[in-house]
Amino acid sequence: MRQPHAVRPETAAWPWRSGNQFRLLDGPAEFFPAMLSSIDAARSHVLLEMYLVSSGALLDRFIEALTRACGRGVRCCLLFDGFGALGVSGADGRRLDHAGVELRYYNPLGWRNRLHNFMRDHRKLLTVDGAVAFVGGAGLSDAFAPGPAAWRDVMIQIRGPVVADWERAFAHTWRGCGPELALPEPRITPLAGGADGRLALSEAREHSVLANDVVRRIDAARRRAWIMSAYFVPSRRFRKALRRAARRGVDVRLLVPSARTDHPWVRHAARRFYGKMLRNGVHIFEYQPRVLHAKMILCDDWLSIGSSNLDRWSFTWNLEANQEVADAGVADAAAALFGRDCALSIALSRRHWPQRAWADRLRERIAGVLARWLEGWRRPR
Repeated sequence: MRQPHAVRPETAAWPWRSGNQFRLLDGPAEFFPAMLSSIDAARSHVLLEMYLVSSGALLDRFIEALTRACGRGVRCCLLFDGFGALGVSGADGRRLDHAGVELRYYNPLGWRNRLHNFMRDHRKLLTVDGAVAFVGGAGLSDAFAPGPAAWRDVMIQIRGPVVADWERAFAHTWRGCGPELALPEPRITPLAGGADGRLALSEAREHSVLANDVVRRIDAARRRAWIMSAYFVPSRRFRKALRRAARRGVDVRLLVPSARTDHPWVRHAARRFYGKMLRNGVHIFEYQPRVLHAKMILCDDWLSIGSSNLDRWSFTWNLEANQEVADAGVADAAAALFGRDCALSIALSRRHWPQRAWADRLRERIAGVLARWLEGWRRPR
């Protein structure tokens, strides 16, 4: 079984690009129609990289849009994770193949792979014609389909020079799973009055550029350091950075899942750290309406949004991808979105936290033991 190539270290640190336009897409009722509309408008190529993909009504809509695009002569390249896409039926795979879609799987599962099976492509990316990109946390599964029970997620729509970098990043991962992508190098003119942005990629290694950058931003924050995360099991570095920021008067907030989560033991593993953070002035909110799956970091006027949950497992084993933005207007829009979600959450009380049920404490202890055991695993080269 061929192992996927790791991305070269020099490709992890991407340059800042000016002249970009960013638009936050708040929920599946906004981002899925925008993504499908872009595919329907494609004239050259569509590049789609996804972790969680499963057959259902939502995937049907994307297959139909991709089929129409191929019928117009558009080149459609799909890169699905070999584990996250286990829910794609054979019939849907054949539909894509018959339509002319080029489909590759990142690191298909195999018993000979051993620990390599844990190396996953967790990125969520769509680019169309080198003109527009979508980055975020949502997958192509009916769990995200618009409706009252849809998992809570956000995406960001991108136009401008940074889209070319997203295509380069896709091409590199694509090359790790087969022949070159061989698309013309995109040339995008900066947009007047546009914002600064850059890629932040985690390349499945012990020391992540993305992780280091977030810690630096938290340490430099003066007004706010807000984190929204679905599976936030923070390392000691992150915990210390958050506590330091709160003690120097920064508004530090964590928006995390409630009992409505698809991974309850990950939640228990995270909760064992809440007491000390609450005592140091960190505000923690548990989102109530439905499953929280979004990933967003906001430090003053800097925003990072994408696939990363900022935990050690993700940085060690996963390919992750976030879009960074340095712009006051975009940051304020993200803050407004964050505030609306906090209003739908329960704020944990520093005073009452020590009085939580003994059963919760026990689950946190067990989850902590499991988390430390898993964190001790070393990724093979």
